[in-house]
Amino acid sequence: MDLQDEKKICDEKEEVMAEIATDRFDGEEKISTISTGISVGSKEKFQKKKKINGSLVITALISALIGGVLSSYIFPVYIFGNLIPYPDNYFGRDVKQVINVEPQKTEFLVSAVAKKAMPSVVGITTESMQQDFFFGARRSSNVGTGVVVDAKGYILTNSHVVNNGNVEVVNVLLHDGTSKEAKILWNDPNIDLAVLKVDGVKLVPADLGDSDKLEVGEIAIAIGNPLGMQFERTVTSGIISGLGRSIGVGYNETIENLIQTDASINPGNSGGPLLNAKGEVIGINTAKIQSGEGLGFAIPINMAKPIVDQFIEKGEFRKVYLGIKGVNVDVFEKSMGTKLSVEKGVYVVEVSKNSPASRADLRSGDIIVAIEDKEIASMSQLVRNLYQYRPGDKIVLKVMRNGEKISLKVELAQVPKND
Repeated sequence: MDLQDEKKICDEKEEVMAEIATDRFDGEEKISTISTGISVGSKEKFQKKKKINGSLVITALISALIGGVLSSYIFPVYIFGNLIPYPDNYFGRDVKQVINVEPQKTEFLVSAVAKKAMPSVVGITTESMQQDFFFGARRSSNVGTGVVVDAKGYILTNSHVVNNGNVEVVNVLLHDGTSKEAKILWNDPNIDLAVLKVDGVKLVPADLGDSDKLEVGEIAIAIGNPLGMQFERTVTSGIISGLGRSIGVGYNETIENLIQTDASINPGNSGGPLLNAKGEVIGINTAKIQSGEGLGFAIPINMAKPIVDQFIEKGEFRKVYLGIKGVNVDVFEKSMGTKLSVEKGVYVVEVSKNSPASRADLRSGDIIVAIEDKEIASMSQLVRNLYQYRPGDKIVLKVMRNGEKISLKVELAQVPKND
């Protein structure tokens, strides 16, 4: 083999090796290319997924914003209540005051109350002598009503029914039709109450209720003798129209804390009972405003209870006292030509020694403006308010002293017998 042949063979071997090397390189390149292709494909998928997720978030935010605008503004203002009704509980859970009303037939109720209370209602007639400018002394008579408060013969009525004690004869017409003469044990025009007593008979007392628990709108039933004995024991019904009313009874005088009712009250009803649905006495009928219809008034029975209790327990009544001499603020200002620190109240002129007022350190020059939480505007109102207390009761007086408001605790006592 010559040199040319060997060279040719070598060249052929080199070509074969080159092809093999090229194939290897191409394979690696292919492999590399395939590997790179897989990596690039995953990256494109991730970026595409990221774009989709971002779109979803943006879409959700926009939807929430639109939903909020619709639910908070568009629907409440333009849709609900106009195009469609409001959904249930849209304004929250309904909270309602539940008041159970038991239906009852008033006519049967009134009949039952009248049947229960009637034996305790009495008619009262009085005779008195009055001086007439033209005819001199003449005899006059008056008619009213009363209510039995104790089986021993104690009867409660108005002071004006017995002419404030200025009568010669008082007769009581009982439920069974018999007539008995009565004695006036006590009366006070300031609160328009009087207590009578008949002896020798056993009477049926009425049940006394609690006037402090009254509510406007309750049933009210009045029994009395309007316009004379020919209409004796007339029953009328209505409701409690108002509480804490005040009416004038004379010059610069009023009666406070009255019960107002539209049950018909006429002359002759005075002194009779005002009853509740249980047949209990809640007031003593006292007046009617002549200028209006359905305006009757009664004295709360709680005002009379301490008086009645003392008569039942001791056979007499002695009211509690403070032990002062006082005058209305406006009267004091006019008489002294001065101006006080308050417009209403009782100016204390003098304090009695060893009295409840002195023991509580009430002083001359103090101005009483309230008992407990009840404002006091006049001396007569102060006296009337004291009737609801018993000896030994403790009260708080609200007093103005040197321009400052102070409170004094007072233990009430019975009026001394020599007073």
